[in-house]
Amino acid sequence: MNTLRSKMSYPSTARSCSLLSHRTWGVRGVLALGLALLSSTATHAQTYSFGVLSQRSAVLTANYWNPILDYVKRKTGIDLQLKLARSATESIESISRGDYDFVYSNNFFLPRYANAGYQVILKPREEAIKGQIVTLPNSPIKSLKDLDGRDVGFPSPVAFVGYAVPMDALLRQGVKVIPDFGGNQEGTMAQLKTGRVAAAAVNGSLMKAFAAREGFQYRVIWESAAYNNLPIAVHPRVPKPVVSAVKNAIDGMESEAEGRAILEETAKTIGQAPPYGFNASSQSDYRNYIEFYKNTVVPELK
Repeated sequence: MNTLRSKMSYPSTARSCSLLSHRTWGVRGVLALGLALLSSTATHAQTYSFGVLSQRSAVLTANYWNPILDYVKRKTGIDLQLKLARSATESIESISRGDYDFVYSNNFFLPRYANAGYQVILKPREEAIKGQIVTLPNSPIKSLKDLDGRDVGFPSPVAFVGYAVPMDALLRQGVKVIPDFGGNQEGTMAQLKTGRVAAAAVNGSLMKAFAAREGFQYRVIWESAAYNNLPIAVHPRVPKPVVSAVKNAIDGMESEAEGRAILEETAKTIGQAPPYGFNASSQSDYRNYIEFYKNTVVPELK
């Protein structure tokens, strides 16, 4: 796992103490001050890992997330360190072990990873995502049935709209394909672009952004129902004051001038359309993920 950010200094409690240097405190006041300083140290002096599911290149991911995480530190004093794995599969393995304090992912809804205990705190304001199976504009493939026995690109065996949802649709139609895993979403899109696979299973929103950035044309032959986009979730070990501070800072970015400017600028790096930022959320906003896994016919997802 790589950490793609520079070291940042921690806030000091010395300044807080200097504000009180000319006052006289009783025993009760001194105890209250001590507890406050201990609470501040516990809440703000530690660093917390922020794992991001590998969908794009490491450079694009860092260019998008680091300004947002830096904003959170300036607003709260909480240092969130971006953590990236080399592939979506490695990223999901880390999530399943609970390696990250905060995550931007939807893979913890998979039943076998639920024991990690991640809980949703924020969801993107942007439109819901859909799984798509896409092919080249001049391809003879017109429907899922035409893919029987063909090579189809997938990001990883545990990608939600990039594998679980489209594979479920293929199996329900009796279509057997040969999976070719590209490592992440954009790796799979590159496979299609170079003609390595007959079609690619993708996140429709990421496919649209990739095509615009690369000047690449494609044709959609299948599309899923809509699912809320990847949430930000937190591990149970993170103290509640830290969770609240991070949640409130990110939730409030769109309504604050500096935060809004950062969201608009980072969106340009990945070709993201408005609305930008995140809203406070909870597990209940992702019920259709849980229902999907209950009912899927993909054997390895059970």
